[in-house]
Amino acid sequence: MPTALVDSHCHLDRLDLAPYPDGMDGVLAAAQAQGVSDVLCVCINWENFPAVLALAQQHAHVYATVGVHPNDHDGHEPSLDELVAAAHLPKVIGIGETGLDYFRSEGDLGWQHERFRRHIHAARQAGKPLIVHSRDAQADTIRILREEGADTVGGIMHCFVDDWDTAEQALELGFHISFSGIITFNNAVQVREVAARVPDDRLLVETDAPYLAPMPHRGKPNYPAYVRHVAERLATVRGTTVEAIAALTSANFFRLFKLA
Repeated sequence: MPTALVDSHCHLDRLDLAPYPDGMDGVLAAAQAQGVSDVLCVCINWENFPAVLALAQQHAHVYATVGVHPNDHDGHEPSLDELVAAAHLPKVIGIGETGLDYFRSEGDLGWQHERFRRHIHAARQAGKPLIVHSRDAQADTIRILREEGADTVGGIMHCFVDDWDTAEQALELGFHISFSGIITFNNAVQVREVAARVPDDRLLVETDAPYLAPMPHRGKPNYPAYVRHVAERLATVRGTTVEAIAALTSANFFRLFKLA
């Protein structure tokens, strides 16, 4: 079997299960066949948290987070106490997906800042790492992480696409940098340049499935099994082997998420 990988960010509750007659069992079996040992299923709103939690509780090597995506504004806004209580449930190992997104949301985005700060407070109170989404909001993301003391819990800058300066500031705050299928895209030159420079002990890989399928599946639904394509391209960028990338990124994941 290939060296074990961890898909550090996906949305199992949103996958198209049609290609898999065995449903979620088939999805996870296909991932295991590609050497994917463990999966982090990331919550994006309060309403889908029960489904995310159920998947983690039903499958030994699936873990969950709790949080509200920065673009989600139609559902329940969980309080600090609700987030912390959910974070203490079995198999919940992180807070997120949280952060800032100035690409999809417009106007006065003070509500995004307030939500982000609340999630950081919850992570600190629960003692769980953060899963951070940042799009077109690099300066404010780093500033708020710094102001709210996010360095005390650390976490992941998920699906990283920003420049080295942003990566370096996140690293200084104790965060890991996670690369998705975007690293395989022909036009992702900056992403590969950053990926070549991130320290070994801060690297992670992810799919963000069902979104952002890597080459050669670009434009199609994404699945955890495809994290191997991400690892293969990352290995090429860093001049090493996929086995070395798998060993590094899996060790980093379990060191960050000590409860996994």
